[in-house]
Amino acid sequence: MQISAIIPAYNEAPTIKKVIEVLSQLEEIQETIVVSDGSEDRTAPIARQAGARVIELMRNIGKGGAMKVGLDHCGADIVLFLDADLIGLTPEHVRNLLQPVVSGETDMSIGIFDGGRFSTDLAQKISPFLSGQRAVKKAVLQDLCNMEVAKFGIEVALTDYVRKNNIPYQKVRLPQMTHVMKEEKLGWKKGIRARLKMYWEILRSLTTIKLD
Repeated sequence: MQISAIIPAYNEAPTIKKVIEVLSQLEEIQETIVVSDGSEDRTAPIARQAGARVIELMRNIGKGGAMKVGLDHCGADIVLFLDADLIGLTPEHVRNLLQPVVSGETDMSIGIFDGGRFSTDLAQKISPFLSGQRAVKKAVLQDLCNMEVAKFGIEVALTDYVRKNNIPYQKVRLPQMTHVMKEEKLGWKKGIRARLKMYWEILRSLTTIKLD
């Protein structure tokens, strides 16, 4: 059973290396694909130097589109999606996320932060289906189209799809893990604007993503 990790990344040079280094410790993962989504910093060269296969997009197309590009270049049976800005990721987190899917218990797992930072823990407790940390059988994704339209709403749209189609999924705790918040990356004003844009894309995704 082949497993590939796909990391959509936009200007994540400060954190991408550590995420890839954790994945490189796992023999279960045959390939790590980083899709640099129009990044203007050193995301792509840093990811390449860390050992990932890098796909560079010339313009920013959004998270859903970047994930779709990764899927199109991946021949694995199981896909592990991870965000590029994770803090505290360990091999154990990855194995725990993969285990229920690899064992056949479920078709998709969703990683939920627990005990990392209050702000990110609270956000995922309120809206767990926003999590970008997932393991999923690639066959589940075959009937999804228009992923690029969903952008930041891709995780919510994917969860909505599996729920409506009675595809089994389960949540997995990711203790002591968190991520860099938009306000920390961009500053308060730009971060708030980016967050509001993300929420708009999430709401829109529920009406735009379709099935083949």
